[in-house]
Order: sequence, then structure tokens, then C-alpha cells
Amino acid sequence: MKRRKFINRSILAGAGITFSPSILNATNPLNSLSPMTKSSFPITIATWNFANASLKAGEMMAQGATALDAVEQGVMVEEANLKNTTVGKGGAPDREGNVTLDACIMAPDGNAGSVVYLKNNTHAVSVARKVMEETPHVMLAGEGADQFAREMGFEKEDLLTEDSERAYKEWLKKKEYKPIINIENHDTIGMLCIDQNGDIVSACTTSGLSYKMNGRVGDSPIIGSGLFLDNEVGGAVATGLGEAIMKNVSSFLVVELMRNGKSPQEACEIAIQRIIARSPDFKDFQAALIAINKKGEVGSYCIQKGFTYVKYQDGTNNNIPSKYYI
Repeated sequence: MKRRKFINRSILAGAGITFSPSILNATNPLNSLSPMTKSSFPITIATWNFANASLKAGEMMAQGATALDAVEQGVMVEEANLKNTTVGKGGAPDREGNVTLDACIMAPDGNAGSVVYLKNNTHAVSVARKVMEETPHVMLAGEGADQFAREMGFEKEDLLTEDSERAYKEWLKKKEYKPIINIENHDTIGMLCIDQNGDIVSACTTSGLSYKMNGRVGDSPIIGSGLFLDNEVGGAVATGLGEAIMKNVSSFLVVELMRNGKSPQEACEIAIQRIIARSPDFKDFQAALIAINKKGEVGSYCIQKGFTYVKYQDGTNNNIPSKYYI
């Protein structure tokens, strides 16, 4: 049995997902689709209406940059956006007053890097890329991730801004803790890019739930949950309540569904319905997925009304409302 088929069969069986032998051994169904014209590339899609981030990545690829460079620079726009309280510098702290960041990045060859509980570094995605390219590991955490960032030349920064500190002190008066649905259209930024060569890259970065428990890590830096891609098939990224997304390995599921012939839209809907079926309290939180396949077809689905995603193609950014369950 060829290595790829063996891995596919083992992973799916371990996840409790079964397919007939004809499906597992079939040629990738996307290979039979007519190829997308080069003029349709590049394409960038990103969670929420992060138009500046999408524009940055799209324009870089239009000028010849690789999807890997573009996706990093694209999400860095939001990491540096002090008005975004759930990504990068200015992110809301945990219950102890610490701003901690999680991020990951995945390349067309399947290589990946991730950092969790990272302090003192605005651009967590860049540290994650260094993990991918400069170490034999996929994930570094906490003090080890910070130490590695210093070794790679990243300067130490204070991520708690005056606005975030003021909001934190107000929160301390009541200490109410629950996920806020569609928090002012600011949430995790997950991005997928296809460059002129048709290569797919993805990145995801966040400061996590506002006022989370100290040490909490969500889905964003977890390969297969916050994001996943296969350059022969497509990719997916997630946003919303990380705990629900992790329990269902949602991004991986979307890509496997596309591998077996589902459109990006169908795959996103099935994956969200899986979360709903396993979460009795699904009405109390948001979970959303966006996906793109090798042809450049896009899909999106979420639990609650209000989630949007931004798409860059042919020099234009469009903010698109997602289809939703409730």
C-alpha cells in the first residue's frame, strides 16, 4: 500500500470515519475537474472583514510573491492592529492579566509551524514560521517559544496596551466569563492564499478568548483544528469557540470531505453540522469555517448569523456574508 493511502486510511479509521475501499483508493476527484485559468489567481480568503489583511496578501501575490510570504504578511496586518482586541498586540489578556498569543502556519509541502502561550511578541505567525523552517518541531509553547523568538532575533514587546488594560480592570469588577458571539466582527484571523503557481498556504493567529483561564489554548494553533490544507486538494480555516472546533478537528474534516468529492460549501456545512450534533449548547456560541479547493472554489458556513469572510480576487476585495444554521 502506498504511503499516502496508508496514512489516509489510518487517520480516518482513528477518527471513526469510514469510507468504502473504492473511495479511499480513488484518484483525487479534483484532478478530473477542469483547471482554473491563471488569470483567476491569486485568491485570498480570510475570516471576518479583515479587508486590509486580505488586500495586503492579494496584492503581494499579484506582484509575484509566494503564497507563503503573502499569508504571513497578510495576517501580520491584524497582529499589529491595536483596535483588534483578539489578535496580536492589544489583544485582551487572560484572567491573570497576561496577553498570550497562539498562531500557526502551513506550507504547500505539508510542513507546519505553531506557537502557543507566546508572550512579548506581536507577530506570533512569524515566530511560528521560524519554528516550521528552523527547527525539527511543529509546536513550541510558553517560555520555550519566547526563548526561541529571542534567539531568532524577535525583540521583546509589551503586548498589553492602555486600552486593553483599562478594559481588563473593568472586567475584574464583575468577572463575567462567557464567549461573545460575533464580537464586533473581530475574532481570530484565519487566511488561505492561492498564488500564481496554484500553491495553497494557510495561517491562523489569535490572542484567544478574552479573559480566558491562564494557560488556555484554543483551536487556532492546532494543525487540523484551526487550519489544515493539502496542496493537492484545498484548505480550510476555522474561527469561533475553539473548544468546539478542536473536539471535532473541523478543518481537517473539511479537507478530507473535499478530497472525497464534496464542494467547499458542502464540506463546511457537514463539518458545522457535526459540531452542532455533538454540542447541546450550540445556540450559545459561534463556530465558522471557510474553505477553498484547488480550483479556487470557495465555501463558508457557520452556526450563528453574522459571520462574514473577505475574498480577494482580480484586484478586488469583497466582504461576503456566510450561510448559517440558525
